[in-house]
Amino acid sequence: MLVLLIGISGYIIAQPFSWSMLLFFCIGLIVFSFSEYFTHRFLFHLPPPKNVFGRKLLKRLHYDHHAHPNELHLLFLPVWYSLPNLGFFAVVTYLLTQSVVLTAAAASGLIVMLLVYEWKHYVAHVPLKPRTRFGKWMKKTHLLHHFKNEHYWFGVSNPVGDWLFGTLKDEKTVLSSQTARDLEKELDNKKPPIH
Repeated sequence: MLVLLIGISGYIIAQPFSWSMLLFFCIGLIVFSFSEYFTHRFLFHLPPPKNVFGRKLLKRLHYDHHAHPNELHLLFLPVWYSLPNLGFFAVVTYLLTQSVVLTAAAASGLIVMLLVYEWKHYVAHVPLKPRTRFGKWMKKTHLLHHFKNEHYWFGVSNPVGDWLFGTLKDEKTVLSSQTARDLEKELDNKKPPIH
């Protein structure tokens, strides 16, 4: 992804500056942030599918990561998942804008946030201590998602989705979940009770 970002950035830098390029770069940042939240909450935490392919897919994308949160090979999103999503975003952006430059700017913003997400996710699961209060807090909330209750704290790179959609809770008000480490257990669709 870094190589792709460098290539796209080189293309953008060669273009004359426009505020619309900056706007579409920011749109890419924002789209990724919301995509991160909604994908994590509503796709990666689906109840286990009955069909074998769907179950294997979710196992690799997320269930196994909850079962073994410190295994590096399960920590990062696989390229076979990220690239098609980036391609879909680029096609939709191009169809809406009819501009390669604006599409490249938006894709750059999306890739930057993907790399931020992957870095923050890595830091959350390895014995590194973030330097900022915000970084320490994001690490803490992500680990609460893994070890206390998987129904809350879906944001990895930022808390905006959790804040907007009610899944950013004070840890003292949330009960521990029996399924935080085993997403393959049959989950009911109700939120767990809150103290």
